[in-house]
Amino acid sequence: MTDAADSPLPTLDSARAEAEALTGQILDARDAYYGRDAELVDDATYDGWMHRLEELERLYPELQGQDSPTLTVGAAESTMFAPVEHAERMLSLDNVFSPEELAEWCVKAQASAGRAVRWLTELKIDGLAISLRYENGVLTSAATRGDGRVGEDVTFNAVRVTGIPQRLSGTGHPAVVEVRGEVFIPVAAFAELNALQSRLRDQVVADSTARGVDEEKATRSAQRRFPAFANPRNAASGGLRQQLDKKSGLEHEAGLARLQSLRLYVHGIGAWQDPPVAAQSEVYALLAEWGLPTSPSFRTADDVGGVLDFVAHHGEHRHSVEHEIDGVVVKVDELALHDELGATSRAPRWAIAYKYPPEQVNTTLLDIVVSVGRTGRATPFAVMAPARVAGSVVRQATLHNQDVVKAKGVLIGDTVVLRKAGDVIPEVLGPVVELRDGSERAFVMPTHCPECGAALAPAKEGDIDLRCPNTRTCPAQVRGRVEHIGSRGALDIEALGEVTAAALTQPSSPQAPPLESEAALFELTLEQLVPIEVVVRNAETGEPRIDQTTGEIVRRAPFRRNPSAAEKREGLTGPQPSAQALTLLDELEKAKTKELWRFLVALNIRHVGPVAARALAQWFGSVAAIRGAGRDQLAAVEGVGGIIADSLIEWFETDWHADIVARWEAAGARLEIPGHPGPGAAAAAGGVLDGVTVVATGSLEGYTREGAQEAIIAAGGKAASSVSKKTDFVAAGPGAGSKLAKAEVLGLRIIDAAQFKVLVEQGPAALEAPDADAV
Repeated sequence: MTDAADSPLPTLDSARAEAEALTGQILDARDAYYGRDAELVDDATYDGWMHRLEELERLYPELQGQDSPTLTVGAAESTMFAPVEHAERMLSLDNVFSPEELAEWCVKAQASAGRAVRWLTELKIDGLAISLRYENGVLTSAATRGDGRVGEDVTFNAVRVTGIPQRLSGTGHPAVVEVRGEVFIPVAAFAELNALQSRLRDQVVADSTARGVDEEKATRSAQRRFPAFANPRNAASGGLRQQLDKKSGLEHEAGLARLQSLRLYVHGIGAWQDPPVAAQSEVYALLAEWGLPTSPSFRTADDVGGVLDFVAHHGEHRHSVEHEIDGVVVKVDELALHDELGATSRAPRWAIAYKYPPEQVNTTLLDIVVSVGRTGRATPFAVMAPARVAGSVVRQATLHNQDVVKAKGVLIGDTVVLRKAGDVIPEVLGPVVELRDGSERAFVMPTHCPECGAALAPAKEGDIDLRCPNTRTCPAQVRGRVEHIGSRGALDIEALGEVTAAALTQPSSPQAPPLESEAALFELTLEQLVPIEVVVRNAETGEPRIDQTTGEIVRRAPFRRNPSAAEKREGLTGPQPSAQALTLLDELEKAKTKELWRFLVALNIRHVGPVAARALAQWFGSVAAIRGAGRDQLAAVEGVGGIIADSLIEWFETDWHADIVARWEAAGARLEIPGHPGPGAAAAAGGVLDGVTVVATGSLEGYTREGAQEAIIAAGGKAASSVSKKTDFVAAGPGAGSKLAKAEVLGLRIIDAAQFKVLVEQGPAALEAPDADAV
């Protein structure tokens, strides 16, 4: 991060170039984290990018487009669970990493408040955020954070979590209240959970070998079915989001045990009109009276010194807590000040997260290998002797680029200091020089792509990162893009993960892979899948596994099986398609009719994530309309902006990208919204809502969230995402939250679901009829 005090003020042109580069890095990092769980940067680096971008946007406000990462919270939506719209947004928290930064934030917050502030400090639980919706004291839904606006419905599992009551204690509950909390697995329960996984693995191996199955094969199968969990947070997240009703036998036993290990602490409220309390600490007392579990590890403080004392104490005793923590959350206790201080589009201004310095260990740097990702970036990775740090075993860590390797001064063979930045991201800090014995060697960045042999080069002058320019056919890039297509944030094809993507694009045989590019994805056949073989590799070293009897490389065929005895009796003798092959083809067929925005994400267009994709889909209605739009038309769409518009134009100008679209459509992929009238309100001129702006919020009976927006657009209106003075109507259902409150303050026309149906079908005049009273 650049310190403005130590460097000259950038010109507008240089600031714009730097802001565009930072935006790309941040969007790539978010996409990796939320969509692929890969290529993550550490918290400090990510926060440095964000702080620098915020600094540039303060210097030149015109740089802050609608697509700026400083205005959004990033997360992908899954089709595994039904979507749930939060009545109030679930925001993220801004972070500080030193006592000095924390003290500075407290002083600024108090200055903004204009009066003395009482603080509430609590431990930041390393778990999974959840929102519990109660209506008249009865639990009606439990949802994950999602993108802050829409989460996943996990009610089926949540009712089995210890501490989540289906009915609140006491009386006088509000008509609707959203309670926010954190689901976690206690450290002791996590150890027991892994012990159970180990017992189940042993049981599977014993049962399989008793039936004559090869022990090595049985062991691999057992490890896939009952893996050791890396850390409590991942185990908690997966446990709450598992589809337990689809499991049976030992898997059901393990899944149920995982659910039973979960615990909950609530820490606040979301939607709640006129709460009968004045402070956050009083909220905790009220939630406890309702039978909801609150953390015992919180304290109020009258000054910044008390806040820093709490932080220092728990920094020294962080491992004495029942659950893992990654910091402390500091809040303004007075609820009235929450409204006064407000929030950015991403985080409240009345709360901050202090992150403790991560744990550090020493380990051996065995090698530095270069991996090529779906964008072509060549990234050096440290391969290390396994080391346990911050609760999990680490074997690899990104080194970002050759300049970072040089700056860290590490040599292959070094003893290095390893930490987890933010207790999450593995990071090599540097070498322990005094332990060198002369056998260490320097890393040399390859000049050519290790996957396809193309000469590596910066994408543009001045770039530090080297990239493989062979975007069309580089196997590593094709593999990464195919994997991305199946990810949660894109088409959400469960059978199309990392292993399947590798088998389809880089099999050991046949020599020509079924997918030389993603264009042929929806053309796959059983005849292509059955012959595929892949090399089995050692999980720790990545080297091919060698059969100890024959000395040959071990291969497996994921998409074929031998015929059963019954099939043999019917005359079938050749290899048959496996269940995995049939499932993949079935899921690909179902994916052809998924939402248009998911296809836009799946096309791997730089910077086009779920938020921009939804906006583009709703406005234009088809890939063809987006492709035919000019830069100004694209940039004018809410949530898009100039950077994404340029990226779209550049993508569609590439011939082989057009081939992807053409072949997907020819294979039956629906790259349009059925019945969509065309680009924006202009395309629907003359519709009953021509020139009318409508905000739909809450649960409108008869409409999904996307369905309500599409109904507005189809009628010629503008489906806005936020309430302003320019809004003509606010259609509000249960859970409308802050948008409804703002509409009331502005004196806007508020209508219910029945009136909304009249509005989109007959227009505003129909609401003036005597029997169409407004809410």
